[in-house]
Amino acid sequence: MTLDCRLYLITPPALADLAAFGHELSKALDGGDVAALQIRLKDVSDAAIAEAVAALAPIARARDVAVILNDRPDLAASLDCDGVHVGQGDTPYAAARKLMGKDRMVGVTCHDSRHLAMEAAEAGADYVAFGAFFPTTTKDAPTTADPEILSIWQEVMETPSVAIGGITADNAASLATAGADFLAVSAGVWAHPQGPTAAVAALNAAIAAGLAARSPA
Repeated sequence: MTLDCRLYLITPPALADLAAFGHELSKALDGGDVAALQIRLKDVSDAAIAEAVAALAPIARARDVAVILNDRPDLAASLDCDGVHVGQGDTPYAAARKLMGKDRMVGVTCHDSRHLAMEAAEAGADYVAFGAFFPTTTKDAPTTADPEILSIWQEVMETPSVAIGGITADNAASLATAGADFLAVSAGVWAHPQGPTAAVAALNAAIAAGLAARSPA
């Protein structure tokens, strides 16, 4: 079983200036290891989503960062994203998988529920997301998760887990120690007082410290 834990960036919920954000994204990715970028835009047109993917995907892929679209497997497939993330109120996993095919990723929000995560994993999800672990203003978080769920999940399941919700460089280490495979971060990067490059560097340092504190498998 892997003892790795990597960063999973999520865009801000609104992108008023794609060119300016592309510059910020480049700076973030220059800060250290990032596994994936989720493009998460709410209440915008399909054309705006397509424009965002066209602008941001090349920046991510130039650094071997997977591009995941939130909520919309139909657009994720048509825009050639690497994956899609669906919530419990979005497109069901089976329908998302049908749209995405076998070779692209489908991740599923499971809140604080091992039952939902087991169902998603057994159905074939590429990862399950637990949260929120800390208070967050980025989105409404209907549940609060305990880090223990990450430890239990890692011990019994092979499907990777993503921890989400209020994660910053100051609290990331505990989730890496607990067993998260990925830490999903939005405001903890884009609102960092020293900027996104410093944020990603600090988050990677926190992950490394957290992994060092993990018990051997």
